[in-house]
Amino acid sequence: MNFSIAALLFHLSDNKLIAPKVLEKRLGCQDDEDIQKLHIALDALERIGVLVKERGKYRQVPDQDLVEAKLRCSSKGFCFAIQNLEDAEDIYVRESHLGSAWNGDRVLVKVIKQGTRRRSPEGEVQVILERSNPSLLARVKHTDQGVKAVPLDDRLLFELDLQQNGEKLDEAVDHLVHVEVLRYPLGSYPPIGRVTRILGANAEDAADTDIVCCKHDLPRTFPEPVLEAAKALPKKVRKTEINQRRDLRELLTLTIEGNPESANSEFVENAFTLEKTEAGQWQLGIHIADIAHYIAPDSPLDEEAKRRGTGIYLGDTILPLFPETVAHHCALQPGQESLTISLFLTLDETGQVVEFEIQPTVIQVDHQLSYQEAQSLLGRSNDVESDRAAAVEKLNQLFFTVAPLVKSQRIQQGGFEIDLSEAHLPNKDEGRLGAIAVSSSLPVLSLLTELVVLAGKAVASHIQALSLPGIYRIQPAPEFTEIEDLLRLGNNLGLDIELESEQEIRPQDYQNITQQFAQSSAPKVLTHLLKSTLKPVRYSHQPGFHFGLAEREGYTPCVSPGRRYADLLVQRVLKAIFESGRDRRHSRAKEGVNLGSSSSHGKINWKVLPSQVYSHLETQLSSVISHLNEREKLAIDAETDQEGLQKAEQMKERTGQVFQGLITGVQSYGFFVEIEELLVEGLVHVSSLKDDWYEYRSRHACLVGRKNRIAYRLGSRVKVQVKSVDYYRQQIDLVTVSDDASVNNEELNVEG
Repeated sequence: MNFSIAALLFHLSDNKLIAPKVLEKRLGCQDDEDIQKLHIALDALERIGVLVKERGKYRQVPDQDLVEAKLRCSSKGFCFAIQNLEDAEDIYVRESHLGSAWNGDRVLVKVIKQGTRRRSPEGEVQVILERSNPSLLARVKHTDQGVKAVPLDDRLLFELDLQQNGEKLDEAVDHLVHVEVLRYPLGSYPPIGRVTRILGANAEDAADTDIVCCKHDLPRTFPEPVLEAAKALPKKVRKTEINQRRDLRELLTLTIEGNPESANSEFVENAFTLEKTEAGQWQLGIHIADIAHYIAPDSPLDEEAKRRGTGIYLGDTILPLFPETVAHHCALQPGQESLTISLFLTLDETGQVVEFEIQPTVIQVDHQLSYQEAQSLLGRSNDVESDRAAAVEKLNQLFFTVAPLVKSQRIQQGGFEIDLSEAHLPNKDEGRLGAIAVSSSLPVLSLLTELVVLAGKAVASHIQALSLPGIYRIQPAPEFTEIEDLLRLGNNLGLDIELESEQEIRPQDYQNITQQFAQSSAPKVLTHLLKSTLKPVRYSHQPGFHFGLAEREGYTPCVSPGRRYADLLVQRVLKAIFESGRDRRHSRAKEGVNLGSSSSHGKINWKVLPSQVYSHLETQLSSVISHLNEREKLAIDAETDQEGLQKAEQMKERTGQVFQGLITGVQSYGFFVEIEELLVEGLVHVSSLKDDWYEYRSRHACLVGRKNRIAYRLGSRVKVQVKSVDYYRQQIDLVTVSDDASVNNEELNVEG
C-alpha cells in the first residue's frame, strides 16, 4: 500500500462526503492492487466506526475519545501514547492493548480509563495511522522455529520470522542485517521480514552511513523511472524561453558555495549580483535556479522529491532530493545560460530593505567561488588576477559594506547568532539549526546567510500581501524549563545571566546569553548546549513567529528548491503569479500593478489567481505540510545519529584515556560530563563512585557524599576516564579520576 491511513484520513472530513474515486486520485492509486487496498482500508475504518458511508461516499465520524498520538515504548513493555498538543497528558497503553502497533507508530488511541491526579489516563490502540518501522536493523539467530531476526531496538517487542529471498540466511546468522518488514504482527501470527543486506558481524563492523540509512529507512538510490525522467530533461535553454524573461547575462554574477571538490557543492542553485542605483542605494540580486521550470507537478521526479522531502547530509555522503543528472541540467554553472527566479532587494544606507521585486530571469555566472576562495579574496585588490579584479570588488562591497549593515539591523531588532565549529552547513539560510550560525574560520558563511535570509522575508511578505497560499517556517520560543539548567551552569561558571521574564523567552535573551557565553571559561561547551535548547523549525501554511531569526511577520523558505521540496512548492507559487496572475481588478481598468513588486502591496483588492489555480495550489501546499515536517524530523534524527556514531567510534578508540571535562547535567543516577576538547558527552554513573554514598540534592543540582562531603555539581570540572562505549546506542560510560575529588569539595558549600 503506497499510502498510509494517516494520508487517507487527511483527505476526509466530518462535514463533507468524499467518493472513493476522488480518494483514488488524491492518494495516487495507479493499479488494481492499490485500489483494492484502498477499499479494504475504507471498509475496515467503517467497521470500527472511524468512517461512515452514505450513498457510496465516506466521511469521518468525530469521536472525542479517539486521540491521535505517537507511541513511545520501553524494552519492558511500558508504552505511552504521546499527543501532539502541548500540555496534553500522555496516555498509558498496556502491552495487551497495543494490538500490532510498534514503538514510534502514529496511532489513534481510544481512552478507556480517565486519568487521576496521580495516574495517567489509559488507552487502547484502535488504528495504526502510520508505521515508523518499514524496515529495521536486527541480529539473526537460529531457533527451533526457524531463523529469526531480533531487532536491535529493544523497544520493538517482536521477533520476526525471516523468509528465504536469495540471501543465504545461514551466512546471516549472528550478523547485523537490514530487514524489510513484509508483514506486521497479525493476531497470533508473528511479523515476517526478509534480509535485504548483511552489514557485518556487529555494529562496529558496519559503516556508519549504512547503519543510519538502514535504521531510518533512507533510500540511497533512485527508482529507474525517476532516473529516466532526469535524463530526459532539456540540456539547453531555449531562445524562446530567454525572450520571455528579463535578461541579466551582462551583469557581473557570482556564486559562492562550499568546496568545489566536495560532493556537498555539486548543486549550485544561488547566485548574487550587486549594483548601485541612481539614487545611491544598493540593489542586491539573489538569483535562484528555476527548478520548477524543469520539474513538472506529479511527474516521477516531483513525486520522488515529495517523498524524500529534503536532502539529507551524512558527513561526506549526501542523500539528495533529485538525481545527479538534475543538478547537471539545473545548477548554475559558469559561462552557461541559466534560468532563474530573481529577487532584487533595494537597501538604503542603513541596510534596510526599502523595496523589492521578483522576476523570472536568465543569468550567466561569471565566477564560481568556494567559501574558502571568497574568504581569501576579501580585502585584496592589487594582487589578484585582472579577470578577478571586478569580482573581488563586488565581494568587498557585499561582505564589508552591505552584509554588515544588514546584520546590524537584525541585531538591533533583537536577533542573535550561534558560534559553531562546523565549517559548512548544507543550506545557506537558517537551515536545520533555525538560527544564523557563525564560523570563526569562515566569516563569509554567516554574512552570506544574513543576505539570503532577506529573500525569505521578502517572499513571505509578498505572498501575504497578494493573499496567496504559501509555506512558512516557524520556530516557537524555548520554554524556561528547557534552558534553566543551562543558565544555572553558566552562573556556576561565574557568569551573571538574568532574563527579563521567565514567562516569555525572547530572542534578545539569547543575544545576551551568547554574548556572555563568549566571555566564559567554557564558550564551546556552553554554545554547544545552547544549540540544543532551540526548538525545531516547522513548516506551516500560516505565517508565524520564527524565534531564531527574531522574525514575527513570517518567513518563507525559497532559496533551496533543489534541496528542499518546500522551496520548490514556493517557487511554483511565484511562477503562478507570473503566468496566471491578474494585475488589475477587471479588464476595463486602464492601469495595473506590478505583481512582482512590493509596490503592489496595499493596492490589491481582487483575487490575483484564478479560482482553479488558487484552489489547486492551496490543496497541494496544505496537504504536504505534515509530511514535510516528518521528513525534516527524520533528516535531523539521521544526521544526529550519524554524528553520534562518529563520536562513539572516536571515543571507542580512546577507551582508557583520561580527559578534562565539565559537568553539564546532574541526576540521581549520576552526572553527565562534556569532554571539552571533543564536545563529546558521557555519563559517570553513581555506582562508579566507590569512595562514598552519594545523595542527590535537586535544589543544588548536585550529588553529595554523605561522609566526605565531596560534591559534584553543574559547572564542576573533573578528570574522567573513558570506561566503555556502546557504539550502536552511542552511550559513553566514564569514571572519575580520584585526584579531582578535593577540587569538587572546595567548589560547593552545601547544607548538611
